[in-house]
Amino acid sequence: MSREFVRAYLDDTARIASTLDADAIDRLAAALVEVRNRGGRLFFLGVGGGAAHASHAVNDFRKLAGFEAYAPTDNVSELTARVNDEGWDTAFSAWLAGSRLSAADGVFVFSVGGGSRDKGISVNLVRALEHARAVGASIVGIVGRDGGFTATVADACVLVPTVNADAVTPHTEAFQAVVWHLLVSHPRLRCAAGKWESVR
Repeated sequence: MSREFVRAYLDDTARIASTLDADAIDRLAAALVEVRNRGGRLFFLGVGGGAAHASHAVNDFRKLAGFEAYAPTDNVSELTARVNDEGWDTAFSAWLAGSRLSAADGVFVFSVGGGSRDKGISVNLVRALEHARAVGASIVGIVGRDGGFTATVADACVLVPTVNADAVTPHTEAFQAVVWHLLVSHPRLRCAAGKWESVR
């Protein structure tokens, strides 16, 4: 039984890899190139596993792809002060406003469901993206399920296909890492080689 689960999980992973929309990934890369070319900053938003991706992505997009990049979840003091004083739903939007998000900038979302005001899920992402739209910033994301609010407002969005309803979260979060590592390796975005790629 245990081995069967392992085999099925790996088979599902292979199915997702083979059905990811390569054109959507390339459109996301193109949108990021535009942000960088106009001197915009890149702000990564995510909660839970998405927050961990955001922190890691800030490093790689700065170091390997030449972006000025930030994640509000990296500043625990400010984030928790905003949550405590003003509430969770506005924590990201207020942080972006305080960072003077502008039309030159981009917002990059990592989310399993993409946020939903109606369902009361990840409303902090919804409010942040509403602010991004209001100032004209570019919006991109890597999301699962139907993409939620993120997919409806993004300039470019990669949807991780659902192949097993019992594993939506682990599969989505795993492939978020696959896709954004692809992006920092993309010939249109990569500015520097990783350490191990430069050692022969």
